[in-house]
Amino acid sequence: MMIKSFSKMIFTLLISSIGSVLFIYLSLPLPWLLGAIFASSILMRFDNLPTKTPKPFSSPARILIGLTIGGAFTPEILQFIDVYIFSLILVIPFTIITIICGMYYYQKVLNFDKKTSFLSSMPGGVIEMVIIGEEIKADISKITLVQSSRLLFIVISLPFIIQYIFNIDISGNKVLTTPIANVNISELAILIIIGYIGAISAKKLHISAAYLIGPMILSILIHASGYMHTTIPDELLKFVQVVFGTIIGFTFKGVKLETIIKTLIATLGHFVILAIISSTFITIVYFSFDFPLLSILLAFSPGGQAEINLIAILVAANIPYITLHHIVRLFIVMNIAPIFAKRL
Repeated sequence: MMIKSFSKMIFTLLISSIGSVLFIYLSLPLPWLLGAIFASSILMRFDNLPTKTPKPFSSPARILIGLTIGGAFTPEILQFIDVYIFSLILVIPFTIITIICGMYYYQKVLNFDKKTSFLSSMPGGVIEMVIIGEEIKADISKITLVQSSRLLFIVISLPFIIQYIFNIDISGNKVLTTPIANVNISELAILIIIGYIGAISAKKLHISAAYLIGPMILSILIHASGYMHTTIPDELLKFVQVVFGTIIGFTFKGVKLETIIKTLIATLGHFVILAIISSTFITIVYFSFDFPLLSILLAFSPGGQAEINLIAILVAANIPYITLHHIVRLFIVMNIAPIFAKRL
């Protein structure tokens, strides 16, 4: 049974990879990620095909992202400490305003109940919001669809904004890190084992986004200390993109096409609100400090922690700056959500 399930996931990832190759041929931005979303979202509409979402690959993929992020933390980032502190403080009002405006939209415009509106407006993880929704008896089907739609809008729009507004070419099959042929395999194996240890330890300590944060912390320690210089190879990062693209594409599996279209149209209003709020805070930070606009854009993009960090890696933005902002936002959300949800 496990072999059959595994073969279905491999078949699904293979089709998603074909979508990525098509996007490379068409010179579209972030082909390995967006091509996989495109191919898998079409594939999951055919129930007779042997397909299955590759969710078991999600945790290993997050570990690889965490290890890659950790390798980007260098002592040089301390020269921007004034920007970091001021910008990180702004994450607090940014998160609160995002929640308040989103809650008003879902409650007043879409007529969601108060609990469902609150969790739908959260700029946090889909899984975490669904778990809290089950505990307080909110409408988890609406929360899942709305949160997935938000993530889909952000992940799809950001690459096009980066390529066509910032004029940064992220199309085609570009080499992101060191090719696997040039990587020290024994060091890479040690690095992955360290990542696994970090993930399990963070999980036992009940740290949010454990499979990303745990490996990231250990990776920072071993890379900053100079004990290791090996990074996650280019081929593995491309595989990670296909995995996340496929999982995003399969989010709406089992949902009627009519419901998906209605949800996307309804969520578009919230996405516009998010864009206005994000643009405001991006403008404040940009004109307050001489800091790269692209890094600020990604830091204040209310997408998923793993997905935004992955895009940051792919476009060679300031990864430590972006990662810290999303950690702070995740910390606020994961501590606010359970307290207020129970009161509601």
